[in-house]
Order: sequence, then structure tokens, then C-alpha cells
Amino acid sequence: MSMDAEPNRTSPGITSTPTRSNSHLIAVEGLTIRFGRQTILQDINVSIERGQTVAVIGESGCGKTVFMKTLVGLITPTSGKVKFNGTDLNSMSLAELTKTRRRFGFVFQNAALFDSMNIYDNVAFPLMQDGGYSDDEIPQLVRKHLNEVGLPDSVCEKFPSELSGGMRKRVGLARALMLTPELVVYDEPTTGLDPIMSDVINELMLDVRRRYPVTSIIVTHDMHTARKVADRVLMFFPRTRLRADEPQIIFDGSPSDLENAPDRRVRQFVRGEAGERLTELTQSANSSD
Repeated sequence: MSMDAEPNRTSPGITSTPTRSNSHLIAVEGLTIRFGRQTILQDINVSIERGQTVAVIGESGCGKTVFMKTLVGLITPTSGKVKFNGTDLNSMSLAELTKTRRRFGFVFQNAALFDSMNIYDNVAFPLMQDGGYSDDEIPQLVRKHLNEVGLPDSVCEKFPSELSGGMRKRVGLARALMLTPELVVYDEPTTGLDPIMSDVINELMLDVRRRYPVTSIIVTHDMHTARKVADRVLMFFPRTRLRADEPQIIFDGSPSDLENAPDRRVRQFVRGEAGERLTELTQSANSSD
């Protein structure tokens, strides 16, 4: 992250009011999300530069997935704004938002392939929905993107149920790239994979960054992925376990700074240490008896 584009900070590693710069693809301003009486995200302020790869980490239930879905307009903020390329998503008409989403690529946790379609039709689906592609272009693009993620042409006739988990993830990545998106969002891209296949996915994410001028957001629990692929890490903390005056993003910095972060909660998460969490869980269980 360049020094001249770095967000203002109230304390080391904590993002404050986002700066305004043409280099920012995404600007989140005062974002709060509530479901009924439950506050999931509160007063989030963060900007993401064009071309950055940002890993979003944190415990289950801290709001990572809600944050990701809000960034692409799948969840409407209770208050605050999410701006994409300078325009508030919430101010867009449905037609404008639908058009903007074509600039996003999604790689879902379980690939989210259509079981009733073969792999060719799954990967071609975005092009068919978008229109404007000739009958000659679509097969070429499908095979090109499948080959880029290490899958042969012969996979086209297979169905998702015939593929391994790692192959399905790679098909999902190929499909996400079909419309040459500006923003690619990965939801737990290595979950459920063995260490070798997880690293294959990591290498493919790096390769996407080399091949295409994309901004990437990776929601993950995998610290190897965060360290290897991201050039910036955001760590969220559950709103219910923070003081009223504490920011919900407790770390915002480079992967190399995670291990020695000043906040012990960050260090404990990165090292996989229970720390005070076991005591908190025990106390909570006892108080509910």
C-alpha cells in the first residue's frame, strides 16, 4: 500500500475516516448493519485501492461475510455508504446495480455450480446472461479460462458431481473471470481442501492478479492464504465482545505485521491460540445455567 494513499489512522493498524482518492475502487463510510436488534457491523470506515488484494480475517460471527455481501450490494446498509468507483451502491436503481454487478466476479465457498449443468454450461453462464458474445467466442473463452486454472478441455462435458472439491473450486474461479471483472470476491476459497490443493488455489489467485488488473477481496480463516496472497489484511472482531468505543476492525496492515501486531487478540488469532476465549466461553455457559 503506497504511503500517499494510506488511510488516516487513529492508532496503529486501525482505519479511520477513508481518504478520498481516485485510486480507491471501494470506499466504505460509516457502514452499520443490523438484523433486528442485533448489530453485526458498526461504523466501519475503510477504503480499498484499485489493484489491491485484501484478506478479511476474524473469528466466525465477526461479520466478515456480511461485510463482503454488502460490498457487492447483496445486503443494504442499515446506515452508511458503500461506494464503488465513487458511486454509492444504495443510490443505484436496480438496473444500474445489476449492470455494476457485472463488474464483480464471485468465487463462492462451495463453488455454487449448477448441478444440472455440465461444466461448459456452468462456465459459459455469465456470457450467456450478459449477451453480446458470438457462438464462436463463447467456446474459446470457456476453454481459455478453464485452461488458465489448470483444467483440460475434456472437463467441459462433465457435471459438478463428477469432479473433486478442488476441481469444482477451480471451475468456480474460471466462471468468476469470464466477464473480466474489476473486483473479484473470494469466500473461503481454500475451505475443505487438503494443504496441497489449498496452495494450488493460492497460486491461482496470485496468477489471476498477474494476468488481470483486478482488485481482490478474500474472506478466509486460512492464515497461509492471507500471508501468501494478500498485500493487506483486515481483521474484524465480533461487535458483541467490544467496548462501545472500540473500532470493529482491530487490524489493518500488511501480512508481515500480523505476528507482531500490538493487539494480543490479533496475535492469538494468527497463532491459533485460545487465549482468553476459552475462559469467556466457560463464563458464558455458566451464566446461562
